[in-house]
Amino acid sequence: MTAHRYIIFILVFTIISSCHSKREDHCLKKQLEVTATAYNSLAYQTNSNPSITAFGDSLKPGLNYIAVSRDLLDSGLVHNTKVKIQGFDSLFLVKDKMNRRWRKRIDIYMGTDVKKAKKWGKKKVNIEYCLAVKDSIE
Repeated sequence: MTAHRYIIFILVFTIISSCHSKREDHCLKKQLEVTATAYNSLAYQTNSNPSITAFGDSLKPGLNYIAVSRDLLDSGLVHNTKVKIQGFDSLFLVKDKMNRRWRKRIDIYMGTDVKKAKKWGKKKVNIEYCLAVKDSIE
């Protein structure tokens, strides 16, 4: 009986490990150096409806959102992608798109705190995100 339990344990462990590694196989981590600025949900910085993003989401002060330059959309930084930004402990979600004139750039959402956004300024940072890889086995 003990041998049977051991075999069952090994089978279950193998199945769980296999599922976990399959999930990792479908995620390619990407790193980029980008220029990071900050923005607020204020009409003079965005448009007449500053709380609605280009994706149609509602911005909520206090949450970790970023806008990305449109060239980064082609790099896999699409709507709702989770992004780790150098210098921050928490993850950010891609919730907005920047004006077409910007390249290789992110804009960190800072609610309505203009002083905080100005203090951040403009700097080069490294970001990391997971690029979904389509399953070719299915």
